[in-house]
Amino acid sequence: MVGSEPIHEAPAATGKNDVLLSLQELRKFFPVKRGVFSRTIGHVRAVDGVSFDVARGQTLGLVGESGCGKTTTARVILRLEDADGGSVWFNGDDILSYEGAQLRALRREIQAIFQDPYSSLNPRKTVWDIVSEPVRVHRVCPPNEMRDRVIQTLEKVGLRADHMRRYPHEFSGGQRQRIGIARALSVSPQLIVCDEPVSALDVSIRSQILNILIELQRELGLAFIFIAHDLSVVEHISDTVAVMYLGKVVEMAPADEFYRRPLHPYSEALLSATPVPNPEAKSRRIILSGDVPSPIAPPSGCHFRTRCPLADERCAREEPRLKRSGPTHLVACHYRG
Repeated sequence: MVGSEPIHEAPAATGKNDVLLSLQELRKFFPVKRGVFSRTIGHVRAVDGVSFDVARGQTLGLVGESGCGKTTTARVILRLEDADGGSVWFNGDDILSYEGAQLRALRREIQAIFQDPYSSLNPRKTVWDIVSEPVRVHRVCPPNEMRDRVIQTLEKVGLRADHMRRYPHEFSGGQRQRIGIARALSVSPQLIVCDEPVSALDVSIRSQILNILIELQRELGLAFIFIAHDLSVVEHISDTVAVMYLGKVVEMAPADEFYRRPLHPYSEALLSATPVPNPEAKSRRIILSGDVPSPIAPPSGCHFRTRCPLADERCAREEPRLKRSGPTHLVACHYRG
């Protein structure tokens, strides 16, 4: 018999630098096939040597243009995709080797909140079914305590007990995303991967969802990986920001330092495109030339060189590695840092 456990008990207090998740040289390539016999003619290098750490109770903001590999990185962490190289360490164990019972147990510790609150919820199930199913599957509490747990979870995200009897189509987009958060929260995970959780919502609703996530983190000690392409959103929730371009991390720094002093030319261009909520403030917009290169055949050397105003022959010949610029700031550029 599975014993009862406290509802949403926060993890034990740990040091700020206590690492919960660590990616080391993670790689994920997708084969490109062509012809009658579906021969492999190349690979999409979706994630190509990504490394970063997420501390307990902290938020890593993962940003970049569409197609840069953010979501693929998240899917490998969630074990929805198999990695082609590197390692993913969670609580000191390499989870890429997990199978069977170990993998099922991992599903409880790492949960996800998806981008589209309309397609991520089963329209044939009530809110009770959606939120209670993970609790039942992972045997989080005895059956006689399940109703109280679901109600408490819904209340934490701003929903009421009588919402349990309704179906997803009876809710607004913001309420549906609250249901998605409740579903992830119901099994008391340590890490939640948020894949652009506010991009499909009205601007007026985004701040409410962000405030819910911030409050849950403060109360429960959760860690987040927050994926987004809107840097103004990432600024309000992240402790650390990592910028990806064509499958690689090109800059990583504490959020306050990143927004005060971006180093990589790509980061500067992204920040210059962020709207400033002050009509009198003047900002210099950096327009990048050309399109994002194909991840099947990325440029030699620095992948960003075809769009970079600083690029020269060295950039075409030599790939820059992430290097330190100060104690906590990393940048992959030959001429910055």
